[in-house]
Amino acid sequence: MTDRDTILKTTDLTKRFGALTANDEISLAVERGEIRGIIGPNGSGKTTFFNTVTGFYEPDGGTVHFDGEEVTGWEPHRLARRGLGRTFQIVSPFKNMTVRQNMLAVQTDDGRSREEKRDRVGEILEFLEIDHIADNEARGMSGGQQKLLELGRVLMLDPDVVMLDEPAAGVNPALESRIMDHIHELNDDGTTFVVIEHDMHVMKTLADTVSVFDSGRHIAQGDFEEVSQDEAVREAYLGGTTAEDDEVPV
Repeated sequence: MTDRDTILKTTDLTKRFGALTANDEISLAVERGEIRGIIGPNGSGKTTFFNTVTGFYEPDGGTVHFDGEEVTGWEPHRLARRGLGRTFQIVSPFKNMTVRQNMLAVQTDDGRSREEKRDRVGEILEFLEIDHIADNEARGMSGGQQKLLELGRVLMLDPDVVMLDEPAAGVNPALESRIMDHIHELNDDGTTFVVIEHDMHVMKTLADTVSVFDSGRHIAQGDFEEVSQDEAVREAYLGGTTAEDDEVPV
């Protein structure tokens, strides 16, 4: 894409839990229209970063700017309505409600009539290819279908940026491919994505730029091939005590 500008920026963002510094002065800028990947060993601070940026944690230092406005410490619902949406690693739909009811439960506050909102629900469910189970209870959905439902709920807010926490985790290959296709299509239509993902094949094919976290720090950034060859990244995955069993970017 051309004429990009920064839509999400953190400067020296810090989050501590007692003596543990989970995010240590993280500075990161995401350009409008890109897909930014975030990788790192378990415990490197990726999800803490998501939670602090999106208002679930109060930062202990630093700032967050979204679309040119400082939003440090804003509450999650306010950020979501501003255009910054996110999903969670562990999805939690309302299991006793139908898929459609889960979508309708999203508070959009955008002036749509109930009929217009139902139409929008139908459009999103069709786009995500889960309209055939719209009237089934969410408890009967597979893990991958639940991730699609959570993405659909975020899309009800018409976000400018979507932060996805492990969208492919626990998903069968066919649904994983569908999720990636939907992300690419939404990105082509202008939605910016920030994605945490442990599956390096997914990250290699999905992300324009990859940021690497280790021990709460932002240690490297570049395209997938660049960060794969970075010595600090190799050390983070292969030489430290937090190395994980997932495939590493080498």
